[in-house]
Amino acid sequence: MTLQIDRVSKQFGDFTAVDDLSFHVPKGEMFGLLGANGAGKTTTFRMILDILKPSAGTITWDGRNVDHRIVGYLPEERGLYPKSPVRDQLVFLASLKGMRQAEAKRAVKTWLERLEIPQYETMRVEQLSKGNQQKIQLVAALLHNPELLILDEPFSGLDPVNVEILKREVLALRDAGTTIVFSSHRMEHVEELCQHIGILKGGRAVVSGDVPTIKTRYEEPVLFIETDRPDLLQALPVVRAVEPHKDGHFVRLDSFDDSDAVLGALVANGAAIKTFMRQPVSLNDIFIKEVGQHVS
Repeated sequence: MTLQIDRVSKQFGDFTAVDDLSFHVPKGEMFGLLGANGAGKTTTFRMILDILKPSAGTITWDGRNVDHRIVGYLPEERGLYPKSPVRDQLVFLASLKGMRQAEAKRAVKTWLERLEIPQYETMRVEQLSKGNQQKIQLVAALLHNPELLILDEPFSGLDPVNVEILKREVLALRDAGTTIVFSSHRMEHVEELCQHIGILKGGRAVVSGDVPTIKTRYEEPVLFIETDRPDLLQALPVVRAVEPHKDGHFVRLDSFDDSDAVLGALVANGAAIKTFMRQPVSLNDIFIKEVGQHVS
């Protein structure tokens, strides 16, 4: 089963929020849909959920229209009833997906235990911290065992311990066959979790593909070197620029083929070398290059 987004566009009057967007997510894969605020991510999610209709193009699940009952959605905004007890509203939300009450109550207990918050079952949502409200909202998205899961900033408001708990469960869902579309401004999470990504700018995909191939495409011939003789680097004819960075230097070359010449010159002059490595490109670097904004 595959989620297929095929040449989808969405206009609001004269404004184009999503412009000729295409991507597909096979069963059991996690796809990262990235972009700055206003890039079209949330509009795309709402079209997948059939809250909004595309102005053009098609969105299908296994070749058919997406049935909302097979989708779990964790929105970036809070969507819980603050004065309602956790269990009551989770059971109610599960009923909207077709679950029977007894089945929903069992699922609530199971998920609260998996997320290490069983003590909050009878508490009102407003009594919980922001991070624990986020975990409850994730439970709401997972109770009916969705085939397709949309996660919009799932780690927002969580401390590092709870981030790891949620990552553990999300990866378990993926490995069990759940198809996941994931959005985050934390590029390190995207690199860790997603096989394929798309980066949106102005509603259009400016980058798409599998993460290793994309990173290779954007890799530049830069070394990171820690040595007691940085003065030797600037004088080498194969070196285009030397930039200090923390305990070492970024050394820019025309090609990685020149790395051996740099290493040979340092060794020939008796330099002590602590670190000599290619400087890897990160998704954050690529995001900034294509979107022109820092992310945090």
